[in-house]
Amino acid sequence: MSALWQAFALILRDQRTALLRGAALSVVVLLAGVSLLGLSGWFITAAAAAGLAGAGATFDVFRPSALVRFLALGRTAARYGERVLTHDATLRAFASLRVRLLRSYASAPYDRLMALRGPQLLNRLTADIDALDGVPLRLILPLFAGIAAQLLTFAVLWALVGLTVAATLALGFIGGGALVLIWTGRSALVPSRRAEIAAQAFRARFIDMVQARRDLAIYGQLVAQKHSVLAADTRRQADRIAQDRSERRAGLALSCLGTGLATAALAIGMSLAQRGQLSPALAATGFFAALALHETIAPLRRAVAEIGRMVLAARRVVAGLSAPVVQPQSVLMATTLRLDAVSFHRSGASRPSLRPLSLTLNPGETVVLAGPSGAGKSTALLLAAGLLTPSTGTIWLGRHSLTDCSETALRAQLTLVPQRTTLMAGSIRQALHLAAPDADDASLWAALTAVALDQTIRAKGGLDAQLGPKGSGLSGGEARRLAVARALLRRPKFLLLDEPTEGIDTATARAVLQGIRRYLPEAAILTASHRPAELEWADIVLTLP
Repeated sequence: MSALWQAFALILRDQRTALLRGAALSVVVLLAGVSLLGLSGWFITAAAAAGLAGAGATFDVFRPSALVRFLALGRTAARYGERVLTHDATLRAFASLRVRLLRSYASAPYDRLMALRGPQLLNRLTADIDALDGVPLRLILPLFAGIAAQLLTFAVLWALVGLTVAATLALGFIGGGALVLIWTGRSALVPSRRAEIAAQAFRARFIDMVQARRDLAIYGQLVAQKHSVLAADTRRQADRIAQDRSERRAGLALSCLGTGLATAALAIGMSLAQRGQLSPALAATGFFAALALHETIAPLRRAVAEIGRMVLAARRVVAGLSAPVVQPQSVLMATTLRLDAVSFHRSGASRPSLRPLSLTLNPGETVVLAGPSGAGKSTALLLAAGLLTPSTGTIWLGRHSLTDCSETALRAQLTLVPQRTTLMAGSIRQALHLAAPDADDASLWAALTAVALDQTIRAKGGLDAQLGPKGSGLSGGEARRLAVARALLRRPKFLLLDEPTEGIDTATARAVLQGIRRYLPEAAILTASHRPAELEWADIVLTLP
């Protein structure tokens, strides 16, 4: 449950004033409801008693009826204000939470980012945040408002009706309601949590099916994936039915509790009235107040029926926000990139991904890392780019350790084109503007020319040619060259390339490599490669064992 309090603290910290005002209005709504029914019960009973006693002509009906109307209108206005304040504050807090969560994931270590799939991250930013709306709106604020209303009503009933009625209602609603809600929360904990897990699995599998439908169809797995999607939905529905059953049982138990307490209040009041210790009108007040007090606990049944879903979401959101956000620092002006006995060993792996490596990258120099598959070429580039933290050794950018450089300072000077690049749906211009939003068309064409892609793009319709999801519409080699052109537009001092000419014929590969160097004559370039064209292009070749 601590995760729920932490999640609520995040929401409260962001919208404290609005939520506290909403909570105060919630108490006003509940008290107005109790007062309205209690006064109505007293008014009806007192008027009937006056009529039976022959005093109906002198009984004041105007002030009580006016107060009834005032309470009814005031309760409606308070309810409207409470809903506006709390819902608006919650939505604003969620917008802020989504931004903070996205920043946290964006600043997370490379290994953590690579472990996340797109559908998972989408679920974190949407479904998990949405699941938290019940924390302030249906659980914590109604809980505290209900307790406050119960205690204030207890004090008023004690003064008007007596301690016996007041204590019976307070202990019955608070104690009995707590038992029912705790029992409901325990019975619904597992079904509600499993329902949320199944719902997120359904969304993730459906997105995967849509994105990979071509490959799934080619390998004959489209039908199997469809069955997997439907199976997740079936589990979600089954768990949701179990969750709804718990909520309905809670509703029945709370209704029985409220009816029983109202009956008890009426019986006690009648007994007191018969002994002359209480007027019939005040005895009716306790009964009708008991009916209104049911509203203080009834709405909580939905929240406790979803407790598993909310706890699961709160834990993931709180954990997602735990990653520190790096604050921008001043841009470093470095001329060399140096790896000093750098190695990397993944947790749980039997052998290191990269054995100790030392090298210095100077301006205008091209260094190629060669070696067999698995030697650690790609790992060395990820380390040099600051996306992995070395197990041993230090990486220096000029006179500064790479770990001391902020993300902003590092990316201003160093650009990596990894082995697997991603292009988003949109135009060629939009794909290039991702690296240089202010670049004009002449600059874009210059970068495309450097990677020998300008004629191909012109034939496809120019910079406004549209790409599909993940860059569909380009061949693998063309997509690779577009990613390199995008990196060139940043004009980095240090350019890291992981097999930049993969999927390109030898003649085009040589043209691309020469174009890269012409475009960035002073840049220091570090490449992981095994192709002869790239080895010939290098000033220095380091072979990893």
